[in-house]
Amino acid sequence: MDLIIRELGSRPADSVKPKEIDDWLSGHSEWSPATKNRYKTVLSKAYQLGLGGDRVSRNPVRSVERRNEGDGRIRYLRPEEEVRLKVAIARRYPGHMPALVFALHTGLRKSEQFGLSWGDVDMNRKVIIVPHPKNNRSREITMNETCFAVIENLNKSRPDDDRVFRSDRYKKRPIADIKKAFENALKEAKIEDFTWHCLRHTFITRLVQAGVDLRTVQYLAGHQNP
Repeated sequence: MDLIIRELGSRPADSVKPKEIDDWLSGHSEWSPATKNRYKTVLSKAYQLGLGGDRVSRNPVRSVERRNEGDGRIRYLRPEEEVRLKVAIARRYPGHMPALVFALHTGLRKSEQFGLSWGDVDMNRKVIIVPHPKNNRSREITMNETCFAVIENLNKSRPDDDRVFRSDRYKKRPIADIKKAFENALKEAKIEDFTWHCLRHTFITRLVQAGVDLRTVQYLAGHQNP
């Protein structure tokens, strides 16, 4: 939101035309189509709030076409799909439920999540330290109540090994890849065109939908650029 205010905020909101918004998005050639759509969503939400408070008379963002994300489109978990997926995981692979919930509430990359050790967890501060993310910059993720409850329960029963997430079947082994189990659960839940990485998309999309500013979303996701 800071960037939007910085680049468009000097204009009276009612004076901004759809073409100007479209040109503004197009001008940021460094952004992917998905990122442009996220900025469009944030700006539209701001106008909707303005309409509700009688501060603006229209929402010009509605007339701006979404960018075609093609094969890079964002697939995220809808609420009803999340319910079905959790039911399937709980029935077939209950030991993987903590990993699923953690992914939905942190948005970590798969390699980051399953590479976590207990040395990366600060229970007192309720913080996860991501030590070796994709861009080689460490970041801290503050755990919400749901995420902290998952980590707290895992901590109570953790073995001597330092790995946070462990195999459901082989308790002394780290989870190398839960792809097959996840695919089976997705099939049972009748969820198509979805991978583990889409849980990360879900986390990011929900932040944007909740009105979290893009700079914060960028940091939490570990992106160098939004």
